[in-house]
Order: sequence, then structure tokens, then C-alpha cells
Amino acid sequence: MASLSNDISNKLRNLNVLEKIIAINVLIFLIGLILGTLQGLPRGYSLRWLELPKDFFDFLLRPWSILTYGFTHYDFMHILFNMLVLYFVSRSLLNLFSAKQTLNIYFLGIISGGFVYLLVYNVLPSSMHASVGSLVGASAGVNALLIFLCTYLPNNEVRFFTINIKLWYIGVAIVVFDVIGLFGVNQGGKLAHLGGSLLGYLYATQLQKGIDIGSGFAKLTDSISNWFKPKSKLKTVHRNQSKGYAGYNKKEFNELNKQKKIDAILDKISKSGYESLTKDEKAILFQAGKD
Repeated sequence: MASLSNDISNKLRNLNVLEKIIAINVLIFLIGLILGTLQGLPRGYSLRWLELPKDFFDFLLRPWSILTYGFTHYDFMHILFNMLVLYFVSRSLLNLFSAKQTLNIYFLGIISGGFVYLLVYNVLPSSMHASVGSLVGASAGVNALLIFLCTYLPNNEVRFFTINIKLWYIGVAIVVFDVIGLFGVNQGGKLAHLGGSLLGYLYATQLQKGIDIGSGFAKLTDSISNWFKPKSKLKTVHRNQSKGYAGYNKKEFNELNKQKKIDAILDKISKSGYESLTKDEKAILFQAGKD
């Protein structure tokens, strides 16, 4: 039994950040399922305190729900689809960007989706929208990551059965289907999807200009996490970053072929994170995504 516990503990420690998000979603889903069964509640009531309410004043009483709704699922197919997409997106994103930056996009997508949902149902007259319940699901965060990837690397291709499809085609299709969905039964969910998509698009376009719009959010989360860290008297020594291009001097780097340049930059990202790249390295990576 101890061996099984250690194996599970080791596997959880080795999960990447998005896989840990998946694990948390699945755990909350199971808790909701168990609570609903034990209390004899109909589906969709066991996790009400995590849902994002439609009414703004109800939201003020549950401000945490702007994040927790993104971890709340009641339907098996809903969580299955969201977590499968999140898993496959994590393969690409975490090879190019740091874990912190990826989490920034994901959580800001959830927050943006929630605020778009609240805005529409509390500002626009009721005659302009359908009657909906509380908001649940991770789709806004998932959409933010998907659209970010499709915008940042629009000409990269993924294989779908026997054909290759450029990422920007996929991004456009996602947005079009969500816009059409505004006229269906899941209007509230589609609004959140579009809010997440907008965040992903803005994040990518600004990052291409060298502006990380999630840096403020990252500082906020860092400051909150520091409250729970024990104080250390040891001084942190910062080593100077190696100059040049991905560990090469300018002459050596120019002698590499295009693919080796990209590989060198990606290797630097895997070791030190996206933030460690110079402006020139980011430009080379961005141009490779466009080619």
C-alpha cells in the first residue's frame, strides 16, 4: 500500500502544470458526483458554491467564483472534451513557453470569459439575451490557450487524418462556431468561450510585439504565493545570463542552418523559460512561426 501511495505521489509530482490542472478538475468533478449521490441532489447542484452566478450582486457575495467556475463540471462529456483538448494543447505550449506564462493565459482566459458573461447579463436588457443559469466549465481557459497558439503560430500545421491544417484555420473555425452558438441553448457558455478567445488573441498579438500583458497578473500571483512561503535568511545569487544567441556568439549562430537556430532557441526556452529570450531570439522564433 505504501508503495502504491509513493508511485501515485511521484507521478503527480512529475505532471506538468496543465496536467495538474486536469487532475484538479477531475478531482472536483468526482467530489461533486459523490456529494450529489450522498445528498440525493439532482445533477448541477452539488457544487453551487463554485459556480459563477449570473447576477452581479450574487457574484459580489462569491467573488472567488470568477476562478472556481472554471474547475466546475457536472457533465462527463463536458469535462472529458475540455480536459482532452487541454492535454493536447499542453504538449505544444509548454515546449515553447514557460509554465508561468501558460498558466497566466489559462487563468486570465477563465477570468475574461467570466467577466464577459457577467457584463452581458447585467448590462444588456433582458430582451437581448436568453435566460441562463450559473456558469461552469473550463472552456474559456481552454479557448484562451487554443486561440493564443493559433494566433502566435498561425502557419504551423496539425495533421487531421490525411490532411494538414494551418492553426489559423482552426482558430477561425472555433470563433465562428462559438458565434453561431450564441443563438443556441448554451448562450452563456458561448459568451465565456468568446471572452477566453479574445484574451488569447490579445495575449498573442501583444507578445509578438514584446509585451507580456500577463506580467501584472503574474506579479499578483507571486506576491500571494509569497505570503505562504517561509522566510529565508539566505541571499539569492543571480548569475549573469549568457550573452549572444541561445548560448552561441553571433558568428557561431549565423553559421547554423535555420532548423538548428530554432532548435537552439527552443532548447534555451526549455532550460530557462520564454522570458530568458532576447528580443532578437524572439523575433527569429516569431518569423519561423510565420514561414
